[in-house]
Amino acid sequence: MTCFRRLRAGFGLALIFIASSVLAGPAPTHPVAATAWAKGRETGLPIPRYVSLKANRARMRVGPSTDYPTRWIYMKPGLPLEIIDEYGHWRQVRDDTGSTGWMHSALLSGLRTAVVAPWLKTNIMLRSGPQTTASLIAELQPRVLLSLRSCSGTWCRVSVPDHAASGYVRQNLLWGAYPGELFQ
Repeated sequence: MTCFRRLRAGFGLALIFIASSVLAGPAPTHPVAATAWAKGRETGLPIPRYVSLKANRARMRVGPSTDYPTRWIYMKPGLPLEIIDEYGHWRQVRDDTGSTGWMHSALLSGLRTAVVAPWLKTNIMLRSGPQTTASLIAELQPRVLLSLRSCSGTWCRVSVPDHAASGYVRQNLLWGAYPGELFQ
């Protein structure tokens, strides 16, 4: 019988809600898995794209300036965010709960991370290789934070920060990598 560990999400997806009922208007609708990538008007990089939170404490604002009220304060570096628009040094981002707002680009990193499918009610398996028959390394709960090493379009090689666990998970079970996306 194979022995594996359960890794829980409880080690820190800390969000503090700062009350703000002011909305900057409806959020633009962009497909999550874009087939024709647009280019950001400020950076020329693809829109949408995933990044991660660099700062230990980062404010998501209602609009692209410090003049706008804070919607959320994020307290966990490494959280994946999706950039859906750009304006100067500001990036409109969406988190894994669907919340959108604006963050200064200095708070964001190009390092790729993901969370185990927040939409799932069951755990997923971290495997030793990129196939369903590979041995089990760990059982991962929804929302566990992962570092992405590479993705093949079907499987991603990942590691669990602050744990010795690393291996492969199905790409469609992650929020932080687009379906079919390839990267090293």
